[in-house]
Amino acid sequence: MRATFDNSYTRLPDRLFARQAPVPVANPALVEVNAPLARELGIDPASITAQVIAGNVVPEGADPIAQLYAGHQFGNWVPQLGDGRAVLLGEVVDIHGARRDIQLKGAGRTPFSRGGDGRAWLGPVLREYVVSEAMHALGIPTTRALAAATTGEDVYREGPMPGAVLARVAASHIRVGTFQALAARRDTEGLAALTDHAIARHYPEAEGALGLLAAVAKAQAALIAGWMSVGFIHGVMNTDNMSIAGETIDYGPCAFMDAYHGATVFSSIDRMGRYAFQNQPDIAMWNLAQLASALLPLIDTDEQAAIAAAQDALDGFAPAFRAAWLGRFRAKLGLTRAEEGDEALIVGLLQRMSTSGADFTNTFRALATSGDASALVNDAGAWDSWAPDWRARLARETGDTGATMRAANPAVIPRNHRIEEMIAAAVAGDFAPFHRLMAVLATPFDEGPETAEYAKPPRPEERVRQTFCGT
Repeated sequence: MRATFDNSYTRLPDRLFARQAPVPVANPALVEVNAPLARELGIDPASITAQVIAGNVVPEGADPIAQLYAGHQFGNWVPQLGDGRAVLLGEVVDIHGARRDIQLKGAGRTPFSRGGDGRAWLGPVLREYVVSEAMHALGIPTTRALAAATTGEDVYREGPMPGAVLARVAASHIRVGTFQALAARRDTEGLAALTDHAIARHYPEAEGALGLLAAVAKAQAALIAGWMSVGFIHGVMNTDNMSIAGETIDYGPCAFMDAYHGATVFSSIDRMGRYAFQNQPDIAMWNLAQLASALLPLIDTDEQAAIAAAQDALDGFAPAFRAAWLGRFRAKLGLTRAEEGDEALIVGLLQRMSTSGADFTNTFRALATSGDASALVNDAGAWDSWAPDWRARLARETGDTGATMRAANPAVIPRNHRIEEMIAAAVAGDFAPFHRLMAVLATPFDEGPETAEYAKPPRPEERVRQTFCGT
């Protein structure tokens, strides 16, 4: 793979990472190469081979490492985690001048594997490939999928599964947990170096640790509002899965809602519903508070003064999230300007959808295409008590409200039953459903004969009730 690497992270203190080459595999084969993304990174797609993606060959200029981090997992503190099955090959500067990480996920054991095998199986690799690229097409900040390859080796979970590696691209892989790891060790020098690096890389306008905290809070507010607007449930919002770059990262037991309900949970490991759909804004705030705690020594030498300043920065999250959420949902209803009663109008529809079990995506798409979602809300009285207020509000808008709605309400999303169907086929050696799903999701706001089947919600026997992490 011909890429021009410039690996700034390895110039940080070496206690932030361990040098680790990918572990070679038996018989790699390419599944897919994301040619447009490769070209955006300044890489010739033809130079991306199975040997590189699977880790058998390290590209010239790469400096492979596994990164250290810690984190709160379901609220419980774990002092050391780190890349247990991922190797960061290095960084490239893309054609837009942005620095991007290229990481191999499933590349073998590292010093942070904690007894794990360091591998990934095909199902989670394809899930992340599909969902991350779908999120990008939906306009939501996310890590990207550059390529995927099978390894020719089995991975053992409930039983033998075909092994695979995902080449993932990110603005960076710096997490809230990266700061927590250094703070827990009282490594103020390392914390300062990481903070300076993060500011220079992501938020050059930010001033010091306090400015970084405020910038991350603002980015997370916009990100979570994006998730909520498409019915996305991350499923495992631990602090080690929260990127300070404001991108969606670590697609494990993630899922999209079919029928709308705020308490929806899919993740098999989220037994108490901590990361339910409706809880995601509050959890983002909780995670930001952990970042603030880690940064306190850099904010002020007086701890109480540092806490007060950090709290002021964190107080910006709630209004930023509300503004971003209102902006997203106003557009979903065809509204381009703000009025006092807009939030009540939005919430009123969501409440009616929840009561009737209306499909989240298709209800909003019906509003965009026909202006009538009564069949989906499935309660004539509920619809009739809401629709006149919406139509009256819409009448006060100018411009093409239908175009506004069609641009904000996807016709297709990566529905869970379609992902499971695609994975089952791929495990059996048939990648055609994967390619068809990728093609449809590349233009999620377009409608046509080829998208109709993918827009349908699952039949009762197709419903996916739980999703799994894959580790």
